[in-house]
Amino acid sequence: MTPLTLDVALGKRSYPIHIGTDLLGDGARWRSAIRARHVLVVTNETVAPLYLARVQDSLAGFEQAALILPDGEQYKTLAHAGHVFDRLAALGATRDATIIALGGGVIGDLAGFAAACWMRGIDFVQMPTTLLAMVDSSVGGKTGVNLPAGKNLVGAFHQPRAVVADTSTLSTLPPREYRAGLAEVVKYGAIGDAAFFVWLEANAGALIAREPVALAEAIAASCRHKAGVVARDEHEHGERALLNFGHTFGHALETATGYGTLLHGEAVAIGMLLAARLSSSLGRAPIEDAQRLSALLATFALPTTPPPGDPQQLVELMRLDKKNVAGTLRLILWRGIGAAEVVAGVDEREILAALAESGSNMRQ
Repeated sequence: MTPLTLDVALGKRSYPIHIGTDLLGDGARWRSAIRARHVLVVTNETVAPLYLARVQDSLAGFEQAALILPDGEQYKTLAHAGHVFDRLAALGATRDATIIALGGGVIGDLAGFAAACWMRGIDFVQMPTTLLAMVDSSVGGKTGVNLPAGKNLVGAFHQPRAVVADTSTLSTLPPREYRAGLAEVVKYGAIGDAAFFVWLEANAGALIAREPVALAEAIAASCRHKAGVVARDEHEHGERALLNFGHTFGHALETATGYGTLLHGEAVAIGMLLAARLSSSLGRAPIEDAQRLSALLATFALPTTPPPGDPQQLVELMRLDKKNVAGTLRLILWRGIGAAEVVAGVDEREILAALAESGSNMRQ
């Protein structure tokens, strides 16, 4: 497949998104993004044996080091960000250093956060190795770590110098991780591109089979959508909030169940359907669109009901969401497929009712 390059247009801070096969070993395509003498590759125990050597070979000539962290959402913490700082210090990294984030969303978020903090900000390059990271977290400059109180509560906006999405890495992705990434692909059709949603319905089988042409088209369409939104609203003052469709519910579910129990994409799938059903119960959207969303998520073998838990606890966790203003819940709901919107002041009783009607075993 011929590599494709898209741009995130942010003026002097614009950067490319490279999409294609065998890109990690193609340093000629991405080395120009590194303006440093020192390079630290941050990765995890799952990814390192597969791809670290390939990246390090492409970095010949740089003073480089690697940090291999444990794999899992539960390790996206301030303590593990501290390990990145320690390795940067040992490397003698100064303000012109670069961090490469080689892994999924956890590594990208954590390494990007460390890059934002080290000497008040150094360059970093995203090399996502999961579908979810390729279409979502690697693009847009959101970085951060989790606290016991909630997901991504500590973080910074810090744009990468480049995103290198090597689709070859998806061949080694476990089925559950791959399906979780498809949830974020579905999100782009759900919030702003009804034609893409129809395309996903028609091409679900090809995506499940990881057919390269369909997969590349889905990744490119998702990245184009996100790149456009980020260029128009980098710091989430308006339109960018729509990208969080399903995330307010989803982040609360991740926190309540313990980080790592639900994969992020699985939680988002449940959250999107909860938001769609809440929209229908509020008279804002046709129930038939929620049913189509449920059917597509089920086709991709994604969960559509919350695990057992306490609905009131979820609402309390949702109050910590970063989109809320002055203690008022702001949710991303929709008018139907392709038409998301920010809705403030949703009655918590309506949210509890939506959770109760979700078909789950959540106790009251």
